[in-house]
Amino acid sequence: MNQRIIRVLVGKPGLDGHDRGAKTVASVLRDRGMEVIYTGLHQTPEMIAEVAAQEDVDVVGLSILSGAHMELFPRVKAELESRGMGHTLLVGGGIIPADDMTALEEGGYARLFGPGSRTEDIANWIDTEMNRRWATEGDN
Repeated sequence: MNQRIIRVLVGKPGLDGHDRGAKTVASVLRDRGMEVIYTGLHQTPEMIAEVAAQEDVDVVGLSILSGAHMELFPRVKAELESRGMGHTLLVGGGIIPADDMTALEEGGYARLFGPGSRTEDIANWIDTEMNRRWATEGDN
């Protein structure tokens, strides 16, 4: 079993002013032993990527309810890549139509969680995926 602590940044890009879900997920991830950095509301893609780089996170999770996900999520990904963080596990959640979830996953987001997703399922998925990635790193 890997003893590394998963470092997660939870970000709220854009003008979306609702952060209850993001704070709830952040709390559950902390309870699972992950180190969580919450950026707060109204962050630009550049701000989120810069904090992710400075904190050397393993995972960036974005939460959005405003409908701007197809604009903001790819910009966050591009900003991370420009900082040499293209390896970062990208996840997201919020009000995202199924077709947009598919497009974002095809564009590099590993998993998107919609309304009604259980927080424990989100934590389990991140834990499993990061441990899978770390195990694969060890095989190389």
